[in-house]
Amino acid sequence: MAGGADRGANPVELAVVMPVILVLLFASVQVAVWFVARSTALNAAQSAVNAQRVYQAPADAGPQRATRSLRASGGWLGGWDRPGPVCETTATEVTCTVRGRSLSVIPLVRFPVTQTAHGTVERWTTP
Repeated sequence: MAGGADRGANPVELAVVMPVILVLLFASVQVAVWFVARSTALNAAQSAVNAQRVYQAPADAGPQRATRSLRASGGWLGGWDRPGPVCETTATEVTCTVRGRSLSVIPLVRFPVTQTAHGTVERWTTP
């Protein structure tokens, strides 16, 4: 007889292994989405720093640039508009932070994202 005592073992093995395969599949998709959200937030923070560090830039140049960047990037980063991108400027440095959350393939689970960029303010100095 073909198969003998092992007849029907393949479906049982598949039923045992399939949940593990699905968990690994969804986890890898979630990790990829989280990395895209981090990249989106970092790109917006760097754009904000580049706008805010310009010589005599208006106080809201950085947050406005980050907002434009985030609106154009699609929905990879959610919740970034509450409270919105924040830039702190001193006499020599600019620091911009973007916060939000990545999309989630797992219902009711949030994955927070925070990215910060730094830069020096353009200014006149003496040699």
